[in-house]
Amino acid sequence: MTNSDVRVATGDAERDDAFGVRKAVFVDEQGVDEELEWDEHDDPDAEAVHFVASRDGDAVGAARLREYEPGVGKVERVAVLESARGEGWGRRLMEALEAEARERGFDSLLLHGQTTAEGFYRGLGYETKSDEFDEAGIPHVEMRKSL
Repeated sequence: MTNSDVRVATGDAERDDAFGVRKAVFVDEQGVDEELEWDEHDDPDAEAVHFVASRDGDAVGAARLREYEPGVGKVERVAVLESARGEGWGRRLMEALEAEARERGFDSLLLHGQTTAEGFYRGLGYETKSDEFDEAGIPHVEMRKSL
């Protein structure tokens, strides 16, 4: 393992690191209500897989993957700290998440991406499948990718 990596958050400390990134980005920076940010998929016994990106031992990114329906995974809560943006962490998080999704047998992935990140996801092969809609007070679009 290097000092900088993306991995599945297996223990409480790694999950807490991922949750800290989510709070910094979605709650503190973007103003999402904490009641909306945390849900049943964040419970320790939930089936969701959490990812954490670390640079020199400090968490800089997070993401979550869960089964949406048979064969389809849902990408959620992808976040990179403002201080680490532009360094490729989002791409690395998505690559790790997609590899895990393939291992779990998912045929495709679905996500609700903020419209400001639509180009980022399009560059990773995701296709926009909906008109713009509001989620947590932020404009989003539904996007999908076949694995």
